[in-house]
Amino acid sequence: MFQKMKIPAVLVSLALAVTAHATELTIHAAASLTDAMKEIVPGYEKVTGDSVRLNLDASSILARQIKEGAPADIFLSADEAKMDELEKKGLLAPGTRKTLLSNTLVIVVPQESNLPIHSAADLAGSGVRKIALAQPVTVPAGIYTKEYLTRSGLWRKLGTKFVPTQNVRGALAAVESGNVEAGFVYKTDALISGAVKIACEIPAAQGPKISYSVAALAASKDPRAAKRCLAYLESEPSLRVFRRFGFKVAEVAQAKASRGMQRRAGG
Repeated sequence: MFQKMKIPAVLVSLALAVTAHATELTIHAAASLTDAMKEIVPGYEKVTGDSVRLNLDASSILARQIKEGAPADIFLSADEAKMDELEKKGLLAPGTRKTLLSNTLVIVVPQESNLPIHSAADLAGSGVRKIALAQPVTVPAGIYTKEYLTRSGLWRKLGTKFVPTQNVRGALAAVESGNVEAGFVYKTDALISGAVKIACEIPAAQGPKISYSVAALAASKDPRAAKRCLAYLESEPSLRVFRRFGFKVAEVAQAKASRGMQRRAGG
């Protein structure tokens, strides 16, 4: 039944709403979303006629830029804490904040590595001299990693081996280059790299709750277009891309997309 729906209703409504009102939007998105967003954005631009500038970096850096007044219409954060900071300062458009995605922490090693790493505890072995991770004080991926290792009693034990990077893609690059023996990244990062392999996945019951939130910014130069973009990011075509890159779709976002599909099927 769904195969017959060439153009989803949400896309038709977006296109009709913008026929005579295309604009340029700036989306600030966490570095871990790079590949998914680069695929989603062209689809949005084609449907709406809007143009999009992507600013991709650590959520902490993006949040700081927004607080300092950098042009921004949408913020996609890899954690809720950075979004909390902006909301407390009144920088989010009221009623637009939503939890969109989730992810999983994994330990990666170079593709050719033979190190026997089956759990985080194995990183204490003599074969592992350096461990890459995103900056653990400010960057969500690093904060999640520190939270997990602290709870596991491994943070201090492994402390001298850590090599902090600007963002999670920096940690991935460090492992890809062979400059470190292992690194903590999101599962979605590991899946897009042919130069690393997943040594082990942090079990959901043990790992931190990883939550990606999205919101329109109060300072958006075109609030209507920003909400248009949010609707597209929550639509099934976008969620399908996120899933393909390994992200888990939040239950609320999935329920909303499912309701949209049911309405289209019924109409």
